[in-house]
Amino acid sequence: MESGNDNELVRNKQVILKDYVSGFPKESDMYVSSNGTMKLKVPEGSNGIVVKNLYLSCDPYMRSRMIKNKAITGNYYIDSFKPGSPILGLGVAKVLDSGNPNFKKGDLVWGRTGWEEYSLITDFQNMFKIQHTEVPMSYYTGILGMPGLTAYAGFYELCSPKKGENVFISTASGAVGQLVGQFAKLLGCYVVGSAGSKEKVDLLKNKFNFNEAFNYKEEPDLDAALKRYFPEGIDIYFENVGGKMLDAVLLNMRAHGRIAACGMISQHNIDKPEGVHNLMHLIYKRIRIEGFFVFDYDHLYPKFLELVLPQIAEGKIVYVEDTAEGLESGPAALIRLFSGLNIGKQVVFITQE
Repeated sequence: MESGNDNELVRNKQVILKDYVSGFPKESDMYVSSNGTMKLKVPEGSNGIVVKNLYLSCDPYMRSRMIKNKAITGNYYIDSFKPGSPILGLGVAKVLDSGNPNFKKGDLVWGRTGWEEYSLITDFQNMFKIQHTEVPMSYYTGILGMPGLTAYAGFYELCSPKKGENVFISTASGAVGQLVGQFAKLLGCYVVGSAGSKEKVDLLKNKFNFNEAFNYKEEPDLDAALKRYFPEGIDIYFENVGGKMLDAVLLNMRAHGRIAACGMISQHNIDKPEGVHNLMHLIYKRIRIEGFFVFDYDHLYPKFLELVLPQIAEGKIVYVEDTAEGLESGPAALIRLFSGLNIGKQVVFITQE
């Protein structure tokens, strides 16, 4: 249906959210529609860009956007999805037409886009032009995109790491955790990660060079597990899980420890959040815990690229992706993320340039 005339309508396949979601999300909460259409030309007078989406990123925060606006207003960082409309996320795309002087036809970009074949983008906050094309384009959904900047900002800016410190990372084989661990190892830290399968534990130790790793599902007593791996306590905890894991970590933090609260995926699919019982340890041990949102650190992106691009080129940092093929596979790929079935960064490949 695509035509050489950009003013003609083309088919625009989309992933649509059926309705707001409570409990654990299912594939059936979304559906793929082939009924969408759009013009590949920017509307007259608009400063937007029309893009062809190449890769879409599956990220844990997307679960929060499936809830009705009750908690997603005011100072909260994202709005909820609209039932009956395409879901939104981060992706890599090619500019087909531009009414914006900062972008031209043919540019490759990464940032916020729709889960669809083509998108009209008018909000350029968190939209980055891709300058380095010697790496796989999918990397801009992960190591060179939001997860990479998250790992960099959370570890270096919030945790102020020092050589020889003890670092613990939960959900350590995910898009962010695998990078935090490698940053810590390159700095000379002792690094332990937790994950949810033997395969992921092996990946942490053999691929990402963690000192140790354990399967939290096989540990009936998380406090005892942490004492086993950190007999002298934890200096830095990169928090991706929350709940019982955070409670156990607080018991094992050292004085003046730092916790970067990146995510709490254990809380996403329960209607009543779990309580945390060991918060007095924040006071006893003078622990600093800080939550953060990655796009507050956009200004560090060039500095981050300066650090990580040479490390990728020299093989000092490796990255593992779990790629689903085709927009139709998008709902299943997103659900895999919440089930912990993905190995590494979950990506949806739509099309080549």
